[in-house]
Amino acid sequence: MNKYIKYGLAFIGISIIGIAIYFYATKSDNHSEMEHQNELYTCSMHPQIIRDKPGNCPICGMALVKKITQNSAADDNSIGNLIKPTDNFIVGNYQTTTAIDTTLSSEINLPGIVSYDPNSSVNIAARMSGRIERMYVDYKYQKVNKGQKLFDLYSPELLTEQQNFIYLISNDADNRSIINASKQKLLLYGMTNNQINNLVSTKRTNPEITIYSPVSGIISGTENMSNSANAAMQNASATTENLSVKEGDYIKKSEVVFKLLNTNKVWGIFNVIQGYNSLIKVNQSIKIATELDEKETFDARINFVETQLNLTDKSNRIRVYLDNSVLKLPIGLRLQGVVKTNPTKGIWIQKQAMVSLGNKKIVFLKIENGFKATAIKTGIEIDDFIQIIDGISVKDTIAKNAQYLIDSESFIKTE
Repeated sequence: MNKYIKYGLAFIGISIIGIAIYFYATKSDNHSEMEHQNELYTCSMHPQIIRDKPGNCPICGMALVKKITQNSAADDNSIGNLIKPTDNFIVGNYQTTTAIDTTLSSEINLPGIVSYDPNSSVNIAARMSGRIERMYVDYKYQKVNKGQKLFDLYSPELLTEQQNFIYLISNDADNRSIINASKQKLLLYGMTNNQINNLVSTKRTNPEITIYSPVSGIISGTENMSNSANAAMQNASATTENLSVKEGDYIKKSEVVFKLLNTNKVWGIFNVIQGYNSLIKVNQSIKIATELDEKETFDARINFVETQLNLTDKSNRIRVYLDNSVLKLPIGLRLQGVVKTNPTKGIWIQKQAMVSLGNKKIVFLKIENGFKATAIKTGIEIDDFIQIIDGISVKDTIAKNAQYLIDSESFIKTE
């Protein structure tokens, strides 16, 4: 009996020792595995670089060093935040602010310039084919008055029609309908009633006719009017450039010899930067000052808002039609327009609370004991405020000065 008791006690002892050894080995394996999982590698120069295996820093190329975290870090939010990369979470106590839901209005300053009104230009065209015998104007942008001589034209067509008219009044004076038709043709060629009466009395043909200016204006070439105006503003010598036509040149019937640009009606063209175009409306009032006297202003109305984006300066343009018969504004004069915007309701933050990264705009959202970079969608700018379309609300707390929180050694990441 004692023998069985001894064997039983020995078996129990061996079993206890085996179970103890098993639990100890399992605990050691789990601890080793947890230690392996908690092993992180970082760069001593750029702590935001964290990897789960050895390697080199992608920024400076240095070898990554082992960084072992404690198990308690998973339960401690403050320590967990400390080991987050600096490019998406910043630990610190900085001044904060919140977005406001309100209605704002302001004044928009618009740079502008005086330009020709192409709708008020007049084409001086040949009513018949011929040769220019004499020019009375020499240069582009030369000012002429209504009734002033422009050029003399020699025309075989005019000579033929004058001969027909003299033949009719001499040999068929009773046929008034044909004579009146011939006279009307001479008038269409540009002859005046006095010249026709002189032709009747002298019966001497004159194949040359003088072309007079029908209106007062500025002489321009036959090229596109807006291109001519731009060339004049960019190059001062353009105001003394010779015309493309000269004495001795042959011109065809209906060919435009040059243009007369009317300076009594001009355009004020103003640039509107992106984001403000939606605030500008037709018939909206605008206060205009010139570079000649910035204190003296006059009021006008916006007549047209261009929808096409100007590729040069990425802006939209508006036009203001000006009566220049009183203002006497020279072409190319720089203007400054001020438009009062209509009140705009929305969510707004101050400009310093946002940072633009080119392709996105961010703010730093307050989370526990740090700040997280958050992308936002913005609208228009009014004074020192930016409209928020999406990303944050009035309930969120953000860093007051976003630029101060940017890490100069890393890129900002948002989620």
